[in-house]
Amino acid sequence: MTKQIKLSQIVPDHLFGKRLDQVLAEMFPDYSRSRIKDWILADAVQVNQQLANTPRQKMLGGEQVDILADTPEDQRFEAEAIDLNIVYEDEHILVINNPAGLVVHPGAGNADGTLLNALLHHCPGIAEVPRAGIVHRLDKDTTGLMVIAKTIPAQTHLVDAMQAREITREYEAVCYGAMTGGGLINEPIGRHLTKRTQMAVSPGGKPAVTHYRVMEKYRAHTRLRLRLETGRTHQIRVHMTFINHSLVGDPVYGGRPRPPRKAEESLMVLMRNFKRQALHAIMLRLAHPITSEILEWHAPLPDDMVQLNAALRADTQQHGLDYV
Repeated sequence: MTKQIKLSQIVPDHLFGKRLDQVLAEMFPDYSRSRIKDWILADAVQVNQQLANTPRQKMLGGEQVDILADTPEDQRFEAEAIDLNIVYEDEHILVINNPAGLVVHPGAGNADGTLLNALLHHCPGIAEVPRAGIVHRLDKDTTGLMVIAKTIPAQTHLVDAMQAREITREYEAVCYGAMTGGGLINEPIGRHLTKRTQMAVSPGGKPAVTHYRVMEKYRAHTRLRLRLETGRTHQIRVHMTFINHSLVGDPVYGGRPRPPRKAEESLMVLMRNFKRQALHAIMLRLAHPITSEILEWHAPLPDDMVQLNAALRADTQQHGLDYV
C-alpha cells in the first residue's frame, strides 16, 4: 500500500545558490534529504512546472516547487506492554538499553513481541513516525544502547546525522584469538553470494569502517572496544570474522565454541552455553536533533558478558598469557 504526498511552496530568497535537495530539505524538514533526493530522481518534483531531474540544480529564490510523490504506507502493528529499560527520554527522543532476545522490528518468525510493539505501547503517538521512530537497529541478541525518534522532525535530523557519520556508537565485544593491538577495518560489506541471510566482505558491497582497540588480553581470546563509522548489517560481526577473530557465541559467523586448551570445566560449560554474540553497544553520543545539545550515554555490560570476561580472566591468571 502507498499513500500520496502533495507539497507546494515558494523557495525563500535566503536559499539563493543552494542545491535543490538542500533547499527542499530545509523547506520540508519532516522528510530526510535522502528521501527528497529519491523523489527528484523519480520525477516527483517540479520547479516552475518543469520536472527537476537532478538534485544538484541551483536555486535562485522565488521558484515555485511542487512535489507529488508516492510513499509506502507503514504497516500497522499492535501495541504491546513490554518493559523497556529507558536510559533517557524527553518529548523528542528516547534512548533505551536493549536486552538480548528483544527483536527490533516485526518480520518473518517475529510477528509480535518486538521493540516496535513495545514502543507503540509506551508512546502511542510514535505510530505516526515512520518505522515507529527506529533510526538504527541492533542485531538480534546484541545488547545495548539505541536511540529512537518520537517525532518526524527528530527522526529526519537523526537519520541525516547517522548518514553524515555524526553519531558516535561504541561497542564492547569478546572475540576468539589473542590479539596484540588495535586497528581499523575498512572493507565493504554486501549480501553473501550463496548464503542469502548472511553478510560478507564483498568488493561490490557498501563502504564499512570499524575501529577497534584491545581492552584486555586473555589466553586465547580478547576483550575489545569498537567504534563504528558506518552502520552496515552485521558490520562488527562480519569485519571481525574477516580478520579471523569472530565473536564468541556468534551463532552465524562464530562457529563452534573454542575454549582455551586445558581450560577448567566451568569455563568450557560457560562457553558452550553462551548462545549469542558477545557484543554490547556500550556508548552512544549525539547532538540532540532539536536543541543541538551534545548528549552521551553509557550502558554497563550485561551479566552474561561480565561472567564471560571474569571466567576468561581467571583462566588467564591461572595459566598465564604465554600458555595456550
